[in-house]
Amino acid sequence: METKVSAVEKSAIRKVAFRLVPFVALMFFINFLDRTAISFAGPNGMSKDLGLTAAQFGFAAGVFFIGYVLLEIPSNLALHKYGARRWLARIMVTWGIVALLFTWVSNVEGLYVLRFLLGVAEAGFFPGAILYLSMWVPARHRSHILALFYLAQPLTIVIGAPVAALLIEAHGTFGLEGWRVMFAGVALPAIVVGVIAWFYLADSPADAKWLTPAERNWLTAELTAEHKEKQAGHAAAHSVTAAAAALKNSRVWLLSVVYFGLIYGLYALAFFLPTIIGGFEGQFGTKFNVFQKGLITAIPYLPAAIALFLWSRDATARGVRSWHVGAPALLGALSIPLALYMNSPAATVAAITVTACSIFSALPTFWSIPSRFLSGAAAAAGIALINTIGNAAGFIAPFVTGAIKDATGSYQMPMFVVGALMLVSSVVIFAIGAGARQENELAQQMRGKVIAE
Repeated sequence: METKVSAVEKSAIRKVAFRLVPFVALMFFINFLDRTAISFAGPNGMSKDLGLTAAQFGFAAGVFFIGYVLLEIPSNLALHKYGARRWLARIMVTWGIVALLFTWVSNVEGLYVLRFLLGVAEAGFFPGAILYLSMWVPARHRSHILALFYLAQPLTIVIGAPVAALLIEAHGTFGLEGWRVMFAGVALPAIVVGVIAWFYLADSPADAKWLTPAERNWLTAELTAEHKEKQAGHAAAHSVTAAAAALKNSRVWLLSVVYFGLIYGLYALAFFLPTIIGGFEGQFGTKFNVFQKGLITAIPYLPAAIALFLWSRDATARGVRSWHVGAPALLGALSIPLALYMNSPAATVAAITVTACSIFSALPTFWSIPSRFLSGAAAAAGIALINTIGNAAGFIAPFVTGAIKDATGSYQMPMFVVGALMLVSSVVIFAIGAGARQENELAQQMRGKVIAE
């Protein structure tokens, strides 16, 4: 009997990994490319054509997250209510339409408005995708599944940067500047894939026709049992009450602080790396064409994808521990400020590669932690809150980075800010881990006393 159950478990998880995760990862790939397309457009004509300072560029990059944050929690609760298939598909088509409008932006005010609306359109996608995938596999498989999903983020730059460069080099197509061609080229796939998602995705394992009856039954039973275990010892609560409780949970807020530091580093790097590389000519006297700059931008992210995969495998094998997040965050905190003190383009990119590996190793293992103590509506609200606060860093990071660069004339001081916030993330997650260990030890002691009595 045990062998039969193990075979069903193995086949069910494999099918989720190969049938579902790649498609959701493709959606995430397009999502991250659309929100960071401005980073390629800026140093390749957009900033000059629209007359942007570094601070204005940073504000345009970051204002996306104001709209995103405002609707993050409502959007995720709507996904929980109406189902992931409809809601994720709706989000994707909507942001694709808004992203396409960047092709015709003509001034800085219009750029601000479109970036804000893009955030409104994308709100809820990422935490919704995390919640969606978490609803398909038991906790012991979650870090592996989320790692496969998260591979799309660094690969977005590995593949997207050269593709964006090629689109930019298609200057004159339809009478458009290269950066406008690029915006159109990365927006259209969102609309197409969003329509496909409506028909391709299933809301739950019970609705998946590509699972056998045995696989559907096993997944449904495992997930139901897991949900009941999380609720054990508590009275059944209305979803609104459960969501409110999650929003008051101190551990949720501490995890939000951790995520804030990681996301600050991610977006400071994502939005300004192409600009930093564009400055190599003035700093080191080296010259690169647009496509070469795209390839250099991609360099840190391929090792980051490999590090993400291997680190997540280790986390899955050992069980996620606080050091799976804290150690990479600490390494990133030390490496990013040093990057801009290197004496060559190669050394600078090497240091940035260490930072990219650190950030992407920490992120997928981080997301397996909230689902340990949250489920149902509480998970929807808690995960959305963590992502909302983290994405506030998405607004603050590019704006502060650009403003400090304008004030100091270099990117060195902004990168020290990145390092400091990632250091805070490392300290807090280690503290959370220490607290959890103390709770477990106390619980074991209490159980021992009960048995003895």
